[in-house]
Amino acid sequence: MTFSALADPTRRDILARLRKHPLTVSDLAEHYAMSRAGVSQHLTVLERADLVQRSRRGQWMECTLSPAALDPASQWIEQQRVEWKERLDRLEEHIGRKTALHEKHTEKGEEK
Repeated sequence: MTFSALADPTRRDILARLRKHPLTVSDLAEHYAMSRAGVSQHLTVLERADLVQRSRRGQWMECTLSPAALDPASQWIEQQRVEWKERLDRLEEHIGRKTALHEKHTEKGEEK
């Protein structure tokens, strides 16, 4: 759910704004060419992904960032990064061996 919530650029921008400090829906809506209801829909997606929490502060709904929800996604990304680095390192070694073998055969005049 985290990745689908982060897929939308507006939601990523909302998270960036909330990283600085909590904001109300009205505060957030000022930055987008959409209604408060539209911003609220984006916030609902972020809430379902546990990336944002809304709480009542007087008559306003204040939105705060919940960065802990990004931890599992960050761990998965890091795991993928490590696995792909290993794969690419093995590919680089394989290409290096093939290139060296090709050059060895070329030096001996074995290439047709």
